[in-house]
Amino acid sequence: MQTILYYVHDPMCSWCWGFEPTRQKLFAALADSLEIRRLVGGLAPDSDAPMPEPMRAMLQQTWQRIEHMIPGTKFNYDFWKKCKPRRSTYPANRAVLAARAQGEEFDALMTARIQRAYYLEARNPSDNNTLVELAAEIGLDTESFADALLATTTQQQLIEEIRRSRAMGIDSFPSLAVQKAGRLSHIALNYTDADAMLEQIDSI
Repeated sequence: MQTILYYVHDPMCSWCWGFEPTRQKLFAALADSLEIRRLVGGLAPDSDAPMPEPMRAMLQQTWQRIEHMIPGTKFNYDFWKKCKPRRSTYPANRAVLAARAQGEEFDALMTARIQRAYYLEARNPSDNNTLVELAAEIGLDTESFADALLATTTQQQLIEEIRRSRAMGIDSFPSLAVQKAGRLSHIALNYTDADAMLEQIDSI
């Protein structure tokens, strides 16, 4: 029976951004040994409400903590001055799914582009117009992407991936789990050491 590694993430999850260099090393080491499936986890539902000041402060503190805990991780704090933050990550999740519809490789490419735009370029991936711009920048058919971004079927797919991740006992991001012979094993994350996670996966 096929062994599958599930990676559940949200492109606007700051811990996922911090995890990215180590995740890349992990996936490169596993590419030839098992199937890797990416799922979007839907951190925050759609909202047009401005982000409350206490949450803005809390997220900036989280960014600072990540920079301290994961060497090399950078954030551009101009985001909080240049943009109008909303606690809304579903648009970015749908963007990943809309990109994936044009080819599996665009899942990771769109995620990475959203992360760079959000964390380094002070652009707001909660806004659909930003997401369409990012789609063009990675070479997607923007007309098809824009249609898919707003499609009911894409929202349904997002809800289904959220449901699947919750059914696996996953409600925080990033998360890793290995499925083998009908059994699901959660992998303890190590944000700086891919080898520690490889040992867990190898033992399974």
